[in-house]
Amino acid sequence: MYSENRRSEPGTDIEAVITSYNQGSMILEAVRSVCSQTLLPKRIMIVDDGSTDPHSLAVLNSIKSDPKLPVPVTVCFQENGGVSAARNAGIRKARSPMVLVLDGDDTLETGYIENVSRLLCDDPTMVVASSWMHTFGILDAVVCPTGGDIVPFLSHNCCPATHILRKSVYERCDGYDEIMRAGFEDWDFFLSMLETAPEAHIGIVESPLIHYRTAPASANIKSMDKRLELMRYIMEKHRQSYRDHMINVLLDMEAVSSARLLGWENEIMLSRKNGHALSEQAERFIKNPSYGDGGMASAVRIATGKP
Repeated sequence: MYSENRRSEPGTDIEAVITSYNQGSMILEAVRSVCSQTLLPKRIMIVDDGSTDPHSLAVLNSIKSDPKLPVPVTVCFQENGGVSAARNAGIRKARSPMVLVLDGDDTLETGYIENVSRLLCDDPTMVVASSWMHTFGILDAVVCPTGGDIVPFLSHNCCPATHILRKSVYERCDGYDEIMRAGFEDWDFFLSMLETAPEAHIGIVESPLIHYRTAPASANIKSMDKRLELMRYIMEKHRQSYRDHMINVLLDMEAVSSARLLGWENEIMLSRKNGHALSEQAERFIKNPSYGDGGMASAVRIATGKP
């Protein structure tokens, strides 16, 4: 059931917080992935955010009473307050200098804790670390967030929600914002961590050590419907950081936008070359290209067939 290559003694420098809400047997998969690590955490805390599903509650109780688990596991039940409240509750109970945060519907490769925690151990200015992700479910892909200092994070989130944080830095910021129940709470949290020191940055292991579950109705997908509203909240909350880095943030956003436009442009040219019908949106773009944002230049390249 568990990896035979794991270290025999649990790690003394890290504890794991796994959040749960009506996730049935998925929470068991998450716990097993932590218990199969090559470097075991000192303790696993499952924070259940008000589950009402009887099967989910039965699974949680079975985990709590399982004597075969190689790591001590505690299950904390609380009223539904959102994922930020659940994460905060678990992190505040942790006594180790590093804390792994994991959503109950995701799992880890066996080397996640060992490889990701090493980044933090090797670099005292690093406040959070994580890895690339392998998505499964609806989408089978490898997603490669970049990490970095505060500037790229002011443009877009560059770290997965599953990560290992430095507890001392967490205590210097406001933790997860429990008002943000519609999404982007992890992005906001990373900004708060990065604002604690000028040299603060977030590291990424360039290997897909997280298995991230994708579904049509997931919180991540739903949050995109409110992206502009959530971004306004983040920008107003971190107003000083945006002021301090405004030019670089705008340039970074423009670079992301230009890359997406170029990708779409190349797809249109390939479709026309192969004689495929274009979407109504693509046809409308060619007939009435946008102006001042690179759209007209893109339409000219499409018309000539030359990138």
